[in-house]
Amino acid sequence: MSSIELTPSQKAILQELVNLYRESETAVKGEDIADRVDRNPGTIRNQMQSLKALQLVEGVPGPKGGYKPTAGAYEALQIEEMDQAADVPFFHDEEPVEGANVQEIDLTSVHHPELCRAEIRMQGSISEFHEGDAIQVGPTPLSKLVIRGTLEGKDDTNNTLIITIDDMRAPAEEPAH
Repeated sequence: MSSIELTPSQKAILQELVNLYRESETAVKGEDIADRVDRNPGTIRNQMQSLKALQLVEGVPGPKGGYKPTAGAYEALQIEEMDQAADVPFFHDEEPVEGANVQEIDLTSVHHPELCRAEIRMQGSISEFHEGDAIQVGPTPLSKLVIRGTLEGKDDTNNTLIITIDDMRAPAEEPAH
């Protein structure tokens, strides 16, 4: 499938559909998406029609109906679906966040020690995060990297948290003698 260019609004709606679908594993109502992205349910219905035309969303009829993301939705959002994805613990104000998983960590400014930042791309909703919140990611499966920092901003369109890194550690292995 070729790359689909989505508008920021379409991307945010599709990302929230994926997040809600992962939480419930059932069809997601348009009103639930509207609540999460702070838009009118009518706007969501209109956007869903265009996302259906792009084969990124499937409509489910009936009282328990709603919308489901297609495999194309995950591809369009560049979300890798892994059968056995390794859990990377994630903490928000020192509380573990259930149902959230770190998909990617991008260290954006390591070369500038006074202004070290990381972009944390998440699976799961980031709507409950706010500037100034304490964030901890890790330990990661292989390197045991742990990053602690303060939320500086978020990119809802890409489901990414931008944090200023306060502390970052990866324990070095003891050399074999």
